[in-house]
Amino acid sequence: MSEFAWDGDVEKEPGTQPGPETQHRAAEPGTVTLSVNDFSSLEERILRAVEVVRRERQARATAEERAVLAEAQLREQASQVEQLEKELQALRAERDHVRERVERLLGQLDALEL
Repeated sequence: MSEFAWDGDVEKEPGTQPGPETQHRAAEPGTVTLSVNDFSSLEERILRAVEVVRRERQARATAEERAVLAEAQLREQASQVEQLEKELQALRAERDHVRERVERLLGQLDALEL
């Protein structure tokens, strides 16, 4: 646990002396006194937080690039879909036309058999 001293107050257990790992200075008002272990722990946590932020920014940049590519593909495919829909309509119209011609020919054949 970290030791914090405000306005020069430092909590000590009875009979303990500050060792080389814990150095207390006469604290000025508003200063915080930390042990060396606490400072190292804080430094490690900050470094981990910086690394997490760096990874998240990189992941965000990658996601934005993928989104731009996906939008470009969507625009390209949308034009292809529109073209295919027009082709499908033309093929359906041609099919209907062929069907009418076949029905007319069958009608003429039926008329000949009579």
